[in-house]
Amino acid sequence: MTLKLDGVSTGYGPVQVLYDLSLEARPGEILCLLGRNGAGKTTTLKAIMGLLPLSSGTITLDGTPISTLPAHQVPKAGMAYVPQGRRLFKELTVAENIQVGLMTRGKGQATRERVLDMFPRLRERLDQRAETLSGGEQQMLATARALCLEPSVLMLDEPTEGLQPSMIALIADTVRSMRDEGKAVILVEQRIEAVLTLADRVAFIENGLGREVVTAQALRDDEGLLQKYVGV
Repeated sequence: MTLKLDGVSTGYGPVQVLYDLSLEARPGEILCLLGRNGAGKTTTLKAIMGLLPLSSGTITLDGTPISTLPAHQVPKAGMAYVPQGRRLFKELTVAENIQVGLMTRGKGQATRERVLDMFPRLRERLDQRAETLSGGEQQMLATARALCLEPSVLMLDEPTEGLQPSMIALIADTVRSMRDEGKAVILVEQRIEAVLTLADRVAFIENGLGREVVTAQALRDDEGLLQKYVGV
């Protein structure tokens, strides 16, 4: 399914962050959002998930508006979000966190087994409270919980932040497998090397405004784009 943002403006109370932003995330594609800190990348994901009201614009999934849905209905439409900081139910066990994900869209044992096959370390820790997991294991669990929705669109906000290389590789492999299954993936990532190896297209956001959208190859060929929008 194709996710489209058309002229989206939003913010926090009286503080506007996004201005007339338009984006498109396509099936079988990883779209990376790039920009300096405070550019509006996380705000974009929150707007998509219905966590912020739009002052203008629309968000549609395969042509069906989702920006009018209450936030708790957006995941049921097939939108999965792994926020920065993971936001697990830390007092619950691994199994209970996964069950929360399954309940969102009424998925069952087959989905649970598939997700645990992707993250075998979680299978070993099903009875362990989420707060006792390592940072990498918590990121696995947050991603697994999102995948329990069997989403059409998967969004991840800084998923590799603070992780060791083996965990980064696992998250990257998971993101690629979702793309290869025909999902649309939106990735906010500050590590430029991760963007260049994962992205199909890159959308630059600057001061809440949508700027250029380029292929990852074009970004590799023109380092000036990174200097212009990210200062790297």
